[in-house]
Amino acid sequence: MDLLLLFGSAFLAATLLPFYSEVVLFALLREGGDAVLLVAVATLGNTLGAVVNWYLGRYLLHFQQRRWFYFSPAQIERAQAWFQRYGFWSLLLAWAPVGGDALTLIAGIMKVRLWLFLLLVGGGKALRYISVVYLASW
Repeated sequence: MDLLLLFGSAFLAATLLPFYSEVVLFALLREGGDAVLLVAVATLGNTLGAVVNWYLGRYLLHFQQRRWFYFSPAQIERAQAWFQRYGFWSLLLAWAPVGGDALTLIAGIMKVRLWLFLLLVGGGKALRYISVVYLASW
């Protein structure tokens, strides 16, 4: 049950919903959970949540002419220009609490290959959870 809670919190934290899975990971570490297993579950959940954003971005522009569409053409253009300027390496920052989720959405819009997306985003997110384990051990 604890692993499912961690997976769910990590998944939600990677979507556009505000949620903090590090708190759940920290609590489970304090209860004596296996750090390697917990990091693996959190990383998997968080990366899969980011893939949801990638897919949303991938198909988002199909709806840009709809009245209810949230983003203006200028906003999309700015985001694409920013991503083109900094490139796919910016996906290593997808773990960041501010702007990380938007990066994964923009990566979908920019049609970043899924394997590259998974490598960079998953790696960055794993390092974030490993740092939580390190800080929890103090």
